[in-house]
Amino acid sequence: MKFMIAPEGWPFVVVFALLAIATGVVLRPWLSIFPVLLLCFMLFFFRDPERMVPQDAGVFVSPADGEVVLVKEVYEDRYLKADTVMISVFMSPFNVHVNRAPMDGVVLDVVHVPGKFMAAFKEEASLANEHINMVMEGDLGRILVRQVAGFLARRAVCRVKPGDQLKRGERYGVIKFGSRLDIYLPKGTSISVAVNDRVTAGETILGAVNLRNKG
Repeated sequence: MKFMIAPEGWPFVVVFALLAIATGVVLRPWLSIFPVLLLCFMLFFFRDPERMVPQDAGVFVSPADGEVVLVKEVYEDRYLKADTVMISVFMSPFNVHVNRAPMDGVVLDVVHVPGKFMAAFKEEASLANEHINMVMEGDLGRILVRQVAGFLARRAVCRVKPGDQLKRGERYGVIKFGSRLDIYLPKGTSISVAVNDRVTAGETILGAVNLRNKG
């Protein structure tokens, strides 16, 4: 299997690789162990493995790796202006941090909102912390995906813009060093996960909609 690194990780990898070489050559070889350890962590943190995306009709897949910390029905009044099911996934520094599209669709809007950097697992962090909102629309309806920065994760990256087409499971962004991702699914979605479940981006099915009813 090919070992892949997210593009956002390469600057960190290069810096610590050069630092390790410089430390070993200019100072003492044993001192290079510290930048080498940091280099290994960066390679681990920014890993970007391939995923087996489900081909089932009418399903939403998880946009992030991590632990489900919230599942509840809410009225999303900022972007969707509709009743939704909100699912929040907390990513620790040990999870893969590449984010993937939950469904096929077109990107309608991408909005960056400055904010705080409190612990991402807290429910209030969803709107209080710095975050990026991405609104998508497809055959399954209109959804909102929110990348939330955390205490360590000071930057989220959204690679897409309005008008871009995404396929289910396609990579679209990354959040650095521990964070949270919220997804708002249409009301009536049959949810397949619960709080404390572990999910995998692009593979775990979060829920499904009845396409016959939508038609």
